[in-house]
Amino acid sequence: DLNSLTELPETHSWFPAAAAVDDDVGFTQNVPVVDLNHENAARLVGHACTTWGVFQLVNHPVPRRLTDEIESAADRLFSLPMQRKLRAARGPDAISGYGTARISRFFPKRMWSEGFTVWGSPRDNAQLLWPNDHHRFCETIEKYERAMKNLAGELMRLMLGGMGVRREAKWGSGSEPGSALQLNCYPPCPDPDRAMGLAAHTDSTLLTILHQSGGACGLQVLRGDRWVTMPPIPGALVVHVGDLMHILSNGLYPSVLHRAVVNRNRRRVSVAYLYGPPANVKIGPLDELIDERHPALYREVSWKEYLGTKAQHFDKALSSVR
Repeated sequence: DLNSLTELPETHSWFPAAAAVDDDVGFTQNVPVVDLNHENAARLVGHACTTWGVFQLVNHPVPRRLTDEIESAADRLFSLPMQRKLRAARGPDAISGYGTARISRFFPKRMWSEGFTVWGSPRDNAQLLWPNDHHRFCETIEKYERAMKNLAGELMRLMLGGMGVRREAKWGSGSEPGSALQLNCYPPCPDPDRAMGLAAHTDSTLLTILHQSGGACGLQVLRGDRWVTMPPIPGALVVHVGDLMHILSNGLYPSVLHRAVVNRNRRRVSVAYLYGPPANVKIGPLDELIDERHPALYREVSWKEYLGTKAQHFDKALSSVR
């Protein structure tokens, strides 16, 4: 239980990161901010995805009330006693449930965070946590997922438009895009300079939509050889380019390497909506982006297959599907 520790254990002590945090770059005017209502939103999204692989989205249709509700639901979950949270512990072969970051096994040190993954219905795990009062949590999760699904569809249209592709992503009749919801908690840390909330990684998605709680910075993205802080903007959502979008765009939109750092005094919560194609639908570089001068850089792969590749090769996964 990280909340009970007053000193940083050796198991959680990371050596200082080689790439420094560039505070001069960590301001909102330097990180791309895209207004969803802008008449040239597709061009702005395309430029942000090409140059950064990430942007902050404002004037989107997800009400502030709903992001407050999902943040409160996450707070409520992570405030439960550890023995209660462990009732919904994620099994070794399971996707849903409570536990540490799935990328933990690729690193020698442990991360200063806890997480809860929702894949499909949240009800079974919610009943384990709140046997008599799980409905409110489930309703909030399901309402948030519906809003995120609609927004992700609009973002896909804009991302494709930013590449010059004037069509929607078609997954086949009766096929629904895949998604998961990841709740993360980063408790206050007694020695934040030597700890790591979530180690550097890219997402195995088409795109990820992140809500981060206000009051404390934590999300950082790699820009060149510098880690740049993505400060919370009230009401904004952070959109990450994932590995599958990297493949779909034939490398035009690079998936962004990001991490989470921790602080001494404040607990930080984030909620990530992970969006991808139907699990078994194969995707590859779009035909519109391929010609004699721009050959396909990646082979076709399904999300299910790619997740297996990522679980085995981690940061070498993209290069392994070339």
